[in-house]
Amino acid sequence: MEGLNALAGFGVGLLVGLTGVGGGSLMTPILVLLFGHAPAVAVGTDLWFAALTKSAGSVLHHGRGTVDWQVLRRLWLGSLPAALLTLLWMHLSGFGRQGNGALVAIVGGVLLLTALAMLFKNRIHAVGQGLRTQTPDAFKRVQPALTVVAGAVLGVLVTLTSIGAGALGTVMLVYLYPRRLTSARLVGTDILHAVPLTILAGTGHLLLGNVDLPLLGSLLLGSIPGVLLGSHYSSRAPDGLLRPVIAGVLVLVAIKMLLG
Repeated sequence: MEGLNALAGFGVGLLVGLTGVGGGSLMTPILVLLFGHAPAVAVGTDLWFAALTKSAGSVLHHGRGTVDWQVLRRLWLGSLPAALLTLLWMHLSGFGRQGNGALVAIVGGVLLLTALAMLFKNRIHAVGQGLRTQTPDAFKRVQPALTVVAGAVLGVLVTLTSIGAGALGTVMLVYLYPRRLTSARLVGTDILHAVPLTILAGTGHLLLGNVDLPLLGSLLLGSIPGVLLGSHYSSRAPDGLLRPVIAGVLVLVAIKMLLG
């Protein structure tokens, strides 16, 4: 089983490094549907998996200068407080301990939303480019506030489901910054944004007893080399091929989780 865990970690880590997406959206369903872990444990373990895997990838992106720090600070301004408030609600309501049935449905819904965002990423990018060209002054005025709001949405979703920091985050950013972020800077900024967010959310889940440490260790054996390899080749990744394939898989997984 440890070998299968490491193999799954390598595959997901590779996709995270290449595209910035695929972490929670693939690992959480793998842990629930294939390996039979409780949804809350899958989410909590995956948050630490994402935190440590993306930490390794972010080191490479930072060294290559593919991180936009101003955009990053705006995202964190929304995502970190939202994550704290979500953790507080989970603690007070007992959701992380008792809401497994509801959690499966929420994960399925977020997976479906993630798949749609990936499939329509180019169209959303085109809409952002159009607005940026037609009303540049108004668009730039609302960019900071909308980026904070986007971060807050991601903070809630990631804390609840471990999903969204990659796929949904990149789609939000290509809409909000259609000219500013190159493909490499988009991936680098998105990966680094997830690191403190997943550490914070993962710490909350750890306190709730939702983290399987032996499982996490075996996943990381594969994911660290996977994300380093993927990050190295991210600028040459066949994004037009990878994203539709990942999105298609997510649709099937979402249907499975929603229908049971």
